[in-house]
Amino acid sequence: MSTTDVRSDEARGPAGAATVDLKLEVIVIPVADVDRAKEFYARLGWRLDADLTFDNGFRGVQFTPPGSACSIQFGIDMTPAPPGSAQGLYLVVPDIEAVRADLVARGVEVSEVFHPGTPGAQFRPDGTGLRVGEPGPGHTSYRSFATFRDPDGNGWLLQEITTRLPGRVDIAETTFTSTADLAGALRRAEAAHGEHEKRTGRPDENWPDWYAAYMVAEQVGAALPR
Repeated sequence: MSTTDVRSDEARGPAGAATVDLKLEVIVIPVADVDRAKEFYARLGWRLDADLTFDNGFRGVQFTPPGSACSIQFGIDMTPAPPGSAQGLYLVVPDIEAVRADLVARGVEVSEVFHPGTPGAQFRPDGTGLRVGEPGPGHTSYRSFATFRDPDGNGWLLQEITTRLPGRVDIAETTFTSTADLAGALRRAEAAHGEHEKRTGRPDENWPDWYAAYMVAEQVGAALPR
């Protein structure tokens, strides 16, 4: 038996209470060798935001993945967690094959793209016997994955998402985090608009409005225009 609940109503609180933004800013990951970890994440092409050391021996290093609003930190005396114990760290991507190829070109050992053969298989160590060695059918959002680890064994999970579930993104705050992200959305809108014109049998002079409506609907998980 399984249950599904993807509705995202506004958080309920006491009547009249103001809603306060809580934005996930940083994730701390445990490493044994700070310089080795720094070299690895720099090799990924992530932005180095800070490398701070203090007289008491404390050291903090921060990197931010391209297009991400959340950063990672590691260093000395930052966490009691054992090095390599951070697992299932999500990196959402619009084109998993392209991102995997880029990581491989940077010398990173990355799994083949797969989809779970059983629910939760993406989180199992090595996914033995539970992962299907190909993208999700039709590259459906949320279904295609790949994994890699940093030198300490902290595990990263790439997940391909092009169309969000309803309520995942506020329509008033729809943004594209990189030129590649925007370009991918434009290409999908172009393809969908071509099908739209085939159905109507005539050119659409208001295609910019149609593109905009399609791209926003895709990102927030609303019904796509036809």
